[in-house]
Amino acid sequence: MHSWPNPEIPKLDIADTANTADTSDTSGVQAPELFLYDTADDAVKPVKRPDPGHEVGVYVCGITPYDSTHLGHAATYLTFDLINRYLIATGSPVHYVQNITDVDDPLFERAERDGVDWRELGTSQINLFRSDMEALEVIPPRDYIGAMESIDEVVAMVERLLEVGAAYQLDDEYPDIYADHTFTSQFGYESRYDESTMDELFAERGGDPDRPGKRHPLDALLWRAHREGEPAWEAPFGAGRPGWHIECSAIATNRLGASFAIQGGGSDLRFPHHEYSAAHAEAAHNTPRMAEHYVHAGMIGLDGVKMSKSLGNLVFVSKLTAQGHDPSAIRLGVFASHYRGDRDWSDEVLATAEQRLSTWREALRRAEESALNGSTAPTAEEVRDVIQDITARIAQDLDTPGALAAMDQFAQRLLARADEEAQDGRSLAASDIKVETTAETTAATTAAQKVRSALYALLGVRV
Repeated sequence: MHSWPNPEIPKLDIADTANTADTSDTSGVQAPELFLYDTADDAVKPVKRPDPGHEVGVYVCGITPYDSTHLGHAATYLTFDLINRYLIATGSPVHYVQNITDVDDPLFERAERDGVDWRELGTSQINLFRSDMEALEVIPPRDYIGAMESIDEVVAMVERLLEVGAAYQLDDEYPDIYADHTFTSQFGYESRYDESTMDELFAERGGDPDRPGKRHPLDALLWRAHREGEPAWEAPFGAGRPGWHIECSAIATNRLGASFAIQGGGSDLRFPHHEYSAAHAEAAHNTPRMAEHYVHAGMIGLDGVKMSKSLGNLVFVSKLTAQGHDPSAIRLGVFASHYRGDRDWSDEVLATAEQRLSTWREALRRAEESALNGSTAPTAEEVRDVIQDITARIAQDLDTPGALAAMDQFAQRLLARADEEAQDGRSLAASDIKVETTAETTAATTAAQKVRSALYALLGVRV
């Protein structure tokens, strides 16, 4: 399945201190290791840079395409866009994979409610998701894989789990296949939840603890045997369709290997989805840990209330852009709070983001304008320092509030300087400026462009 156009991410001007004892190179910024909070280890720890010729493997769970992309979805994908951007901009190649759960009960239920074919509904919502991600300039996955595309992969993994004794098939009218969650001794390490919490969340989030014939209430569905009126695919163990968790497990490991760097999604996927996706992969591949980092983004609320389809309080990306809101402002609104916390969205949040974006643009414009008449422009050191500060903040578990504050302070200094020069009579009206290309004006333009380039590389914000 195709994704969406890939924006070109500028590389940061990185100081070369790797081959010299002199760490005072001021020709570029330092690129700290990227540190991210890992749910499994309950710690902020570094993402290992790949060896030469290798890539950082990133898998992020995609949408179930039965409703438009709302800000809750967007905030999750913007979080992992920050990760991908940082790695790419600082020289670490990324292999990014994402799925689409285009075969699932919520999709069937919504299609039946609306009187449309579930395939048509899925296709329309996938197309809208693509357009939203393109508008927000999110880096697309290299592999964008639908559940229907991965049936053979799922069948092969189910066969493997049956072969090693990690799965079993029910002997009744519908011979569903389940994973024995006790097969791997480490089950539970990803979420760190106790069994009572697992029981509660499993029932709330798509599990079937009361299914007759299961060995244990927490055993998860791998293959749902065919029922009348449901889509089905042939398999050696009987026609049916994939369970939810094994779909991601198969898609991820077949492209990134049995163990990879980052498994990501919203915080509601911490359990059961990511726990079982990991358990299936670890059982099938006999590996102790599927991902080195399990990274989860917090939920988004509207005016203090969690966004949900049932409450009807969703804010849609497509509607915001259709109303003329700048995608860069939407990104800034999401980044105003830290990704791991539950965040609120409101008209005030958006207005603040739009004002911030306007201020940044005005500051860089006036800095360039000042240079045209010989006034003070930002120095190379000032530019390097603000880019360094932003880079360091992002590297520390995606501290976007700190990164935005650093740029705010830089912008205010530029504006204050321009205002002071205007009061001293050192600034001309724009219409009176005689444009001459000098070393100073070229340097000023270059300085502003370096800041713009860094903001786009790291935050995806166009200034």
